[in-house]
Amino acid sequence: MLKALPLIGLAFVLSACGGTSVQRMDAGEVKDVSGRWNDTDSRLVAEEMITDCLAQAWYPRALKETGGKEPTVIVGTVRNQSQEHINTDTFVEELQRALINSGKVEFVASKGERGEVRDERLDQDTNASEETRTAHGKETGANYMLSGTLNQIVDQEGGKAVVYYQTNLKLLNMKSNKIAWNGQKKIKKFVKRSKAGW
Repeated sequence: MLKALPLIGLAFVLSACGGTSVQRMDAGEVKDVSGRWNDTDSRLVAEEMITDCLAQAWYPRALKETGGKEPTVIVGTVRNQSQEHINTDTFVEELQRALINSGKVEFVASKGERGEVRDERLDQDTNASEETRTAHGKETGANYMLSGTLNQIVDQEGGKAVVYYQTNLKLLNMKSNKIAWNGQKKIKKFVKRSKAGW
């Protein structure tokens, strides 16, 4: 028995060493491992919804109202109402990026980002020279706010499931509270697992 112990220990060490494998991937490569919401879903949904949003009838009306100047947009809250833990901050960043890169709207910082900038201006009031400090009350106000929800339905039996995601976004006119655009994007995934573990 004592002679067998070193062999058992060696087998344990070898099995532990071979358990993890890491392969680097291109950040744009699509790889769906679990069937859950992932970075590709976040990016594609944001890009498709913003493209649809900016192609709708509200946009030429907004340009007319602003005398040809791009309307200013802010992204508000996107609530996760699914059963999964979905990092909505990543999705909001994708929405912001798609809006800014479109070149069709001006974009203002979120509530949290504005708070940090305002704190910096307060600090400048005390510590910066008159020539370089940034004055209060010069911020650009948003004309429209984009907000929405992420929803999910899971239909499962044993190791098989159909996972359905529905993203709803609304663009609200800040002055009138009217809904300028209401967009929806659906994703459906069929997932097979060798062991049921949802």
